[in-house]
Amino acid sequence: TYGLAILVVVISIGALAYMGVLNPEKFLPEKCLIVTSSGMFCKDYATSSSADTITLRIKNILSEPIDFLSVGIDTPACSTATCAADPLGAENETDCILSCPAGLTSKDRVKATITISYREGAAGLEKSTTGTLQTVVP
Repeated sequence: TYGLAILVVVISIGALAYMGVLNPEKFLPEKCLIVTSSGMFCKDYATSSSADTITLRIKNILSEPIDFLSVGIDTPACSTATCAADPLGAENETDCILSCPAGLTSKDRVKATITISYREGAAGLEKSTTGTLQTVVP
């Protein structure tokens, strides 16, 4: 009888895991992080299913301005971002908007890697940094 009880528990746990009830990603917090050693900080973020956009608010924490070469995420449905302020002055922030023409569906989870290519100052060399975005579309 003990063996039968253990078998029922194992089958129940397996069924819950298969249906996604025990999926740990459902319980992970929403976040936007950029490697801070790059001199940039992801201050805020937003997704919109009605406008099919992802907005990243990026702050330059360097002592000199940066020129954005590209801002993108590894979700194939979204294009490279356009940033409102380019170049971005020292200690300033800007909104970078990614268009997602394939559409964002409400309640979908977005888990993506952010990639930013930039240049420090007018004559600086090209650099890149990465980060992560994890959120739920409202």
